[in-house]
Amino acid sequence: MNKILSQTEWAERAKAVLPAGGFGNFDSRYFIREGKGSRVWDEDGKEYVDLLIGSGPMILGHGHPEVLEVVLEQVQKGMTFFANNAAGVELAEEICRAVACAEKVRYVSTGSEADMYAMRLARAFTGREKILKFEGGYHGMSSEAQMSLAPARLVNFPQAVPDSAGIPEGVRADMLIAPYNDPDYLESLCAEHGSEIAAIIIEPLQRIVPAEPGFLEAVRKICDAHGIVLIFDEVVTGFRFGYGGAQERYGVTPDLTTLGKVIGGGFPLAAIAGRADIMALFEKGGDRWLMQVGTLSGNPVAAVAGLKTMEVLRRDGQYDRLNANGARLMEMASQSLTARGVPHRAAGAPEMFEIIFTDRDIRNYRDVMQADAGKLSTYNEVLREKGLFKSDGKTYISLALTEADMDLAKAAYEAAADAVAG
Repeated sequence: MNKILSQTEWAERAKAVLPAGGFGNFDSRYFIREGKGSRVWDEDGKEYVDLLIGSGPMILGHGHPEVLEVVLEQVQKGMTFFANNAAGVELAEEICRAVACAEKVRYVSTGSEADMYAMRLARAFTGREKILKFEGGYHGMSSEAQMSLAPARLVNFPQAVPDSAGIPEGVRADMLIAPYNDPDYLESLCAEHGSEIAAIIIEPLQRIVPAEPGFLEAVRKICDAHGIVLIFDEVVTGFRFGYGGAQERYGVTPDLTTLGKVIGGGFPLAAIAGRADIMALFEKGGDRWLMQVGTLSGNPVAAVAGLKTMEVLRRDGQYDRLNANGARLMEMASQSLTARGVPHRAAGAPEMFEIIFTDRDIRNYRDVMQADAGKLSTYNEVLREKGLFKSDGKTYISLALTEADMDLAKAAYEAAADAVAG
């Protein structure tokens, strides 16, 4: 029988074989042993209400019985083939039915890949080189995406700042950076460089910063005026902000969109979807063919898990319940801080939010950066101590949350508010 190890012991083993003792994702002190419904347990046996949900995919909660059923059925038939499979076609059909811009779909395994290929596709389609992104926008791990994601040094727009070592200097020259929620600046920038810009890539809700009324519409109009491909990064918001995602919620249709997290039902799966004429460049032939292959792209296990997850989400009342769960938690968190006189903003949307310690409204990355990061760190540390498992930058909501979870959350928010109130 294998000896049961503590988190501390696992951490020591991890340090011997993993850089910084972790996978590069979450706080490396935490080792999650299992998840069920709305809860997870670490290797010390501590139980948490899960508000991380795998960084978004587990929107139904862990081990949903209907998802497990189809996954186990598929696993017995085969786990991967590197060839077409029926479930992948059915999933693509459902994406095209649900997502306004989706006429064709191409699968990859991660959101990072999807964003990388979407930008490359826009360059191939337009014959232009430059990509415009918004400061603080997260679009994965490609060289382009790692420009001005979280710059510690603020520079004048539209200069790009690399967030990682190992990025060629030439990448910076082909990136333009704009402030989120500033249509006037965007319009002036595109008036100068529009003929060089292949794509504008944008999160309809940038991390936790909502687009202000009219902003996405303005971005769409500017793209149309200059022949720029508009890419909505909906890896996070897709099938979370309603069945049709953020483009359904906000009524703005991009040319391309990237999807991930929810569509794989907890397994590695992501996609680029969009206009047929642009997506046609994935078809071999011609001088603008965009090569794309992936060993696990369209994996049948992920496809059946995603199909079942989306079937559950289509049922009456699911999005109302998801929204209500998030709204309750936002209100609990905000009220506990207001009662103690702690300046803050509950930023984001009910499905996905964070508490920011500031007395000003949050419109863009620089507003977030100027908030009190020390208080946020303390706040989140206490929340985890009190049994709310979440990241340092975002609270994800699932449909699995129960009244018992809400009671635990209320007590945790009160304790965290006490800690930051001093």
